[in-house]
Amino acid sequence: VPEHVWRINLDVPEEAQQNLSFGAADRWWEQTDLTKLILASNKLQSLSEDVQLLPALTMLDVHDNQLTSLPSALGQLENLQKLDVSHNQLRSLPEELLQLPRLRSLLLQHNELSQLPEGLGQLITLEELDVSNNQLTAIPTSFALLVNLVRLNLACNQLKELPADLSAMKSLRQLDCTKNYLETVPSKLATMASLEQLYLRKNKLRSLPEFPSCKLLKELHAGENQIEILDAENLKQLSSLCVLELRDNKIKAVPEEITVLQKLERLDLANNDISRLPYKLGNLPQLKFLALEGNPLRTIRRDLLQKGTQELLKYLRSKIQDDGPGPNEEPPVTAMTLPSQSKVNIHAITTLKLLEYSDKQAAEIPAALFDAVGSNPVATVNFSKNQLREIPPRLVELKDSVCDVSLGFNKISSISSELCLLHKLTHLDLRNNVLTALPEEMEALKRLHTINLAFNRFKVFPSVLYHLPALETILLSNNQVGSIDPVQLKGMDKLATLDLQNNDLLQVPPELGNCENLRSLLLEGNPFRTPRAAILAKGTAALLEYLRSRIPT
Repeated sequence: VPEHVWRINLDVPEEAQQNLSFGAADRWWEQTDLTKLILASNKLQSLSEDVQLLPALTMLDVHDNQLTSLPSALGQLENLQKLDVSHNQLRSLPEELLQLPRLRSLLLQHNELSQLPEGLGQLITLEELDVSNNQLTAIPTSFALLVNLVRLNLACNQLKELPADLSAMKSLRQLDCTKNYLETVPSKLATMASLEQLYLRKNKLRSLPEFPSCKLLKELHAGENQIEILDAENLKQLSSLCVLELRDNKIKAVPEEITVLQKLERLDLANNDISRLPYKLGNLPQLKFLALEGNPLRTIRRDLLQKGTQELLKYLRSKIQDDGPGPNEEPPVTAMTLPSQSKVNIHAITTLKLLEYSDKQAAEIPAALFDAVGSNPVATVNFSKNQLREIPPRLVELKDSVCDVSLGFNKISSISSELCLLHKLTHLDLRNNVLTALPEEMEALKRLHTINLAFNRFKVFPSVLYHLPALETILLSNNQVGSIDPVQLKGMDKLATLDLQNNDLLQVPPELGNCENLRSLLLEGNPFRTPRAAILAKGTAALLEYLRSRIPT
């Protein structure tokens, strides 16, 4: 940092040395002391102790540099309200930092901190503290003293537990603990009366925490954990909840009591083990978004799931009058749900045209299964949730009849030529495998209209998809796709749904707006700056219109 920056309050400016007449705006002797200093995104490796020469600073921003430590003189900036030292290489913090009497915002994310000073709780004026993306294994108990804290971000650390004392933070509205190693949440946290948003995604929780006093909690994000049971009692306490996100867990059932969440607007239960839903779910008055894909639902057809939330809720409401099995009764055992001992279900093959061998964790499909098919035409194949490393070669024997193939939740790394011979194929589900590419021979699948490639390892959009004229739905979320070709997509006349959520798109080409057939374009969770989240939230039609407006003329 140039020396004169630190001395800006002290040194008489050069003009004063010369005999000039000053206009009112140039009266250097009336200059006030510097209050904001922004040195972000440089290559600073250290900060001078001379920072103490700027005692009037209210904001100091040095994020995105190469700092490994901070000067102890920071402790003398008693007017400092905001300090941003994020995206550096800090391994520790000076004790003097804890003396700042007016500090409201302290941003420490993306550093190399393995611990925080025990006295951090002395910063009682703090309202915002971000220590995400460090290497913290514990939180100082003095955190309990931060009674004015409104936002606390602990995401992406190595925390195995949270101190129960956090419950003393009576002002806390937002707590983010995403991507740690939490197995439980202390029951005392439930007394945090101001809490509105709680993020617990990507931890190791086995059950949903209880929240008896969190009457204001509006958002609970607990996806990508190991939650198996939704406790009806826990749900009853969450009367203000608007967003409940539980995707990628192991939930087997949704209790009827979920209908107490009268304010619920978004419910995400994708990729769980739910086999049936309470029909009363259809009565939730505010529900606008319901995600259920990736569940072994028996009572709801797949095409219904693809029609969107409103159609689904309408269907559930229509079923409330029917006397289905009660909430605690198992559905009757049918050909679909025979006990797993019976290797080959002849009835399913002959009557339902279904060849099923799923959820067996098998490394290959037994030959007896294909032998049993004989001359029977099989329309649907379900080999999902196994340990398959390749497409079963004998699938090709079904090429004259099969139109729906599920191979999701396996370990398949490449697509063999056998699959490309299934010329009647309309639905292909390959989600949750380890695919990085699709072969050009797939161009032969002229009837394919739905393909699910979510949760694989694609870094580029598979180019063969551009040449499949019947495709209506492409689900490619949770990959690492970096770009798409809007011109080729426009040529896909039938394409109505394109899901590219949680990929690595750094920009959205404006020409994508010309793909006017798209009814559902999902782009959330990508690193691009524009369009902003507010535009995405308005829905597909508004998004396409916005993109068209950005096309250079």
